[in-house]
Amino acid sequence: MSSENERPGEYPFTRGIYREMYRTRPWTMRQYAGFGTAEESNRRYRYLLSQGITGLSVAFDLPTQMGMDSDHPLAAGEVGRVGVAICSLADMERLFDGIRLDGVSTSMTINSTAAILLSLYVLAARRRGANVRKLSGTVQNDILKEYIARGTYIYPPRAAMRIITDLFAWAGSELPEWNTISISGYHIREAGSTATQEVAFTLANAIAYVQAALDAGLDVDAFAPRLSFFFNAHNDFLEEIAKYRAARRLWARIMKERFGARHSRSMMLRFHTQTAGSTLTAQQPDVNVVRVALQAMAAVLGGTQSLHTNSRDEALSLPTEESARLALRTQQIIANETGVTNVADPLGGSSYIENLTDEIERGASDYIARIDAMGGTLAAIESGFIQSEIQNAAYAFQQRVERGETIVVGVNKFRQAEENPPATFRMDPALERLQIERLRELRASRGADVETRLGELEQAARGSDNLMPRILAACEALATVGEISDRLRRVFGEYKES
Repeated sequence: MSSENERPGEYPFTRGIYREMYRTRPWTMRQYAGFGTAEESNRRYRYLLSQGITGLSVAFDLPTQMGMDSDHPLAAGEVGRVGVAICSLADMERLFDGIRLDGVSTSMTINSTAAILLSLYVLAARRRGANVRKLSGTVQNDILKEYIARGTYIYPPRAAMRIITDLFAWAGSELPEWNTISISGYHIREAGSTATQEVAFTLANAIAYVQAALDAGLDVDAFAPRLSFFFNAHNDFLEEIAKYRAARRLWARIMKERFGARHSRSMMLRFHTQTAGSTLTAQQPDVNVVRVALQAMAAVLGGTQSLHTNSRDEALSLPTEESARLALRTQQIIANETGVTNVADPLGGSSYIENLTDEIERGASDYIARIDAMGGTLAAIESGFIQSEIQNAAYAFQQRVERGETIVVGVNKFRQAEENPPATFRMDPALERLQIERLRELRASRGADVETRLGELEQAARGSDNLMPRILAACEALATVGEISDRLRRVFGEYKES
């Protein structure tokens, strides 16, 4: 399986999906951000753009992720806490005020409500006169990993898969440059999986999405080029580099041999990377700068297409402006000062890297075969197999830390007396009240057609029509994220983990 005689940019893409890789164009530097109201997040985006980021990445708060408006009883205390609160088109327009949406790539980390948030984004761009067909970016839209590792699901899996394939079909004709899904191994790894499990379960999920799209009548080469992936950059430097290479090669073979893809773009595994939040420590937070730099270097040596570097204070709070700038500078130093961008695959041919790449590919292939034998990813999720494998790996890692076999600097070795904690980000609690007041004003001011549009959406959900045009129409009438989600809940119900 060695890739020593392969060339970058050629099937099966072990050595990179492009021939020149970063020699002609660096990766997209995309810093994940969002908090409080749309205006607060907009100020952070504009600051990061002024500091040199080349792509936006939006974090949404938990109510938005769960299809609840900011005034929902369960949203109390969570509005704007781990991301920006977006309830309506008015919020989305405020979020990107002064930013040309057809001039910047935007990634939105949203899953259960991805179809709604993408509709709001498209409408905001259209109202501003942007060419919607030129919009570029990614909507995460990966619901399977929510059942496996993260928990921000709303609907049962099969209903959720319908929404995803409807988005695939609609975006294929309306948003030709948009990535319609970012199949995430990141959260699987954050939940405690091994590197091999991250590759295996991510690609198993991807297989389920491709099969669902084929079952819905879509042509593989029509939608596969817009699939993207999202991986973690963890601490084992060489293992992480090999992981990315193995994932690329395995996915290329799956697409060609299993699904009969004909175009090379359908076989390319394009991925975003984020450094590992779970490795950051509250103890000696400045040490996190070193962790993040090494993790980011592994992602670059592994051939990522875009990268987010975590901030040193994220084990304590949302990052401060200064910490976010330092995290961005880490990427800029790697790109401009280290020389690693001069070679497409700098570690290709290393006997250890090649052997480790083969080993991860074999282990991931074995897992995928086991999942296939169970009846596929949905069956493996419903039986609890994937969740159990991750939980066992997480438990084994924690045992090694507690026994001192795995060293975490500052936690179980090289400790020091606690110093005064650094200044951390604090969000104004008045922002939640402001968001709720605006939401209520919006509901009082809109026209009667909102109920008609919501009714048409509910009717479409009870049938087989593509839901995206109905969601878009409801958003245009100023229906809220919570109202649209509730109409779909009426039809699909809610998923309860057994």
